Amino acid sequence: MSFVIEINNLNLIINGRQILKDVSFQVKEGEIFTILGGSGSGKTTITKCIVGLQKPTSGQIKVFGNDLSKLSPIQLNELRKSIGYVFQSAALFDSLKVWENVVFYYLEHSRMKEEELKTIALRYLKMVGLGEETLELYPAELSGGMRKRVGIARAIATEPKLIIYDEPTSGLDPITSRLIDDLIQELRDKTSSTALVVSHDMVSAFNISDRIMIIKDGQVVFIGTPREVLTHEDEFVREFLKSGFGQLQVTSKGS
Repeated sequence: MSFVIEINNLNLIINGRQILKDVSFQVKEGEIFTILGGSGSGKTTITKCIVGLQKPTSGQIKVFGNDLSKLSPIQLNELRKSIGYVFQSAALFDSLKVWENVVFYYLEHSRMKEEELKTIALRYLKMVGLGEETLELYPAELSGGMRKRVGIARAIATEPKLIIYDEPTSGLDPITSRLIDDLIQELRDKTSSTALVVSHDMVSAFNISDRIMIIKDGQVVFIGTPREVLTHEDEFVREFLKSGFGQLQVTSKGS
């Protein structure tokens, strides 16, 4: 079995406070793996460690078989080309048009002409359900859901093998949230990529995930399929599920 991410005994201490405590898990190639937890539980910190933005105090991180601690800055940057990151707020550049946001990597690292770049941008915008009419718009002219889609288009424009989604449904209405869920699944299937999703949205987690990891205060509480999570007897897991059970609609993965 091939693992895209392998985390072993990851610890992070900042200013005397332990943020992550012996975190260990693996993400299989081609799966949608969701890290589920409340605010401040350490979810996003884990992804920052995975992309090398945060150096852990101890432990091992392997991405595509590469031990991050043994990579030079140049090698780390090369590895990042295989990772797409969708930020919670979409993090679009307000001064750039939609097409420029989508192909920002190419603007910085190539000498392609504008028409060429627009063609590339449109290709990926279509993959997230947006059309030519959005090319010349600025982020301020987009709805929250459209901004998320543009952020995803930018993340997949380099055709990464791993896509990390940080709170992809945060701030969206339920209907738009479910559309983003569908998009995450479609992109995984169309691009044969692996998805690591960070979320506190229980409905989303159960709808899209092959496996779910629940964390509390920087520690792993449980890892399993949606069905296994639902039948787990851990008191914290039961209480965590109860907090969102009223709206929970589990797909066939969890039934």
